[in-house]
Amino acid sequence: MLSWRDLVVYGLLFIGVTAPMGTFGVLDARSGGAIAVVFVVATIAMSFTAWSYARMSHAVPRAGSVYAYASAGLGPRSGFVAGWMITLDYLFIPALASLFAGLACHALVPAVPVWVFTVAAVVLITGLNLCGVRLAAHVGLVMLAVELAVLAAFVVLAVVFLVQHGPSRGWLTPLTGVGGFDAAGVIGAASVAVLAFLGFDAIATFAEETTGSTRDVGRALQFCLVLAGVLFIVQTYLGALLSPVSPAQLQADPAAQGTAFYTMLDASIGTWFGSVVTVVRAVGPVFSALVAQAAVARLLFAMGRERALPPGLARLGATGHTPRNAILLSAVVTLVIATLAATRANGLDVLSSMVTVGALVAFLFLHASVVGYARRTTLGARDVVVPLVGALIILAVLVEASRLALAIAAVWFVVGLVVMVARPGAARAMGPGGTAAPGD
Repeated sequence: MLSWRDLVVYGLLFIGVTAPMGTFGVLDARSGGAIAVVFVVATIAMSFTAWSYARMSHAVPRAGSVYAYASAGLGPRSGFVAGWMITLDYLFIPALASLFAGLACHALVPAVPVWVFTVAAVVLITGLNLCGVRLAAHVGLVMLAVELAVLAAFVVLAVVFLVQHGPSRGWLTPLTGVGGFDAAGVIGAASVAVLAFLGFDAIATFAEETTGSTRDVGRALQFCLVLAGVLFIVQTYLGALLSPVSPAQLQADPAAQGTAFYTMLDASIGTWFGSVVTVVRAVGPVFSALVAQAAVARLLFAMGRERALPPGLARLGATGHTPRNAILLSAVVTLVIATLAATRANGLDVLSSMVTVGALVAFLFLHASVVGYARRTTLGARDVVVPLVGALIILAVLVEASRLALAIAAVWFVVGLVVMVARPGAARAMGPGGTAAPGD
């Protein structure tokens, strides 16, 4: 069983406390240097989704997350569609994270092919998840401590450098921009930055494995979002002050955007620290994949238990707590997708474009489910205003998604409709609180 601390660990591992390092250059260029404000806006934007998750995780404390919430608030058909759409992301994210780990490890040991490291990452996370959430949480806590230590070291070293040498840009430019504040650029960058927070919602899939009250999941969700937001703002603020490359230069040279954070480390702190960060970011995605696989397994388990998917997915392991079949199915899908991507030159680009849209669509169902559920209980102003604002933010982010990702999500949606029609159990009646109605 998981404590509140374990839930927070899972959430931070999935998000990745150093996530902005990979997108630093892109966001710095888009925002005209006001990258710290970008993450302030992104944190506030995602707080509406976190509130809706907290509201529904307390009202419907079930493992299915948005599947259970939409079923309770909107009906079984909407619940199936929401669960089906978020499954798209939860299946692709472990593959993408495993591929990230494989690419990073290959960069450190070029003699070993990317696919070998990728397969090893999938095998490792599957073994840990089959051993149970407690072991996975303990191992994850160690990795999270390492990531936080490296981030703390960066903050200390950055402050020392700034005291000794001063900033490369003005002290307020991470908040105001280098050549003046560009509101449109900041909003556009924030629509990309919110994607760094995707994954904190995985906490909700562990609702039936917590040791505390039904409010623990919601509290952990909101705490993870706020803490991650603070960490993101601090590291991007310091990174912008130290960056020797201006936003205008990054705009003119898109190829330099992907390595902008490491260029900054080399120019200020030193190449040795850049190597340390590279090693940590090579291992970190393995644990993001660990949480992603655990999350999708519990979603598949919940949908199997309600017979929206084959009931065999609801079979537990020997301990009675681990959804073994769902984990194994997730592992097989992850292994196939990640290996294919690892053996293709454009595998990373294609796989990256496939994630996020499914989760964003599911978030729309989440916000709608808050209103639908509250209408049958005690509908208050917050139950309408907060979800409405959250849904509008998600729609704005969806507009910015790649056309390939939207096309894949559309195909997945159509397949889901076919499955729902072919399996009558996918649209079965649900009882109060999202449970299956007796006699169904």
